[in-house]
Amino acid sequence: MMVIILISVSTGVYSIDLIQPDSRIVQPGQSLTFTCRVSGYSVTSYGTAWVRQHEGNPLEWINTIWSGGNTSAQTVTITGRNLQPEDTAVYYCARH
Repeated sequence: MMVIILISVSTGVYSIDLIQPDSRIVQPGQSLTFTCRVSGYSVTSYGTAWVRQHEGNPLEWINTIWSGGNTSAQTVTITGRNLQPEDTAVYYCARH
């Protein structure tokens, strides 16, 4: 059985762009790092939220990263470890 991770982009107003990679597929037990590249705001000035949505369900908050990330690259990352089939979802990053 595979864990399917779909990654989508959530954009805000004022020309803020949150750019995420394409869909990823991993095997159960593997890890996956999610990276969100932002433009239009500083990762040190705003939080970046990570949420996911299982098919047919509402959004589920995962984490908000405040004043973190790679400020020179304007990226924020999280890592999912020991991923399982129940982690299959669409993952989003969004400015908080």
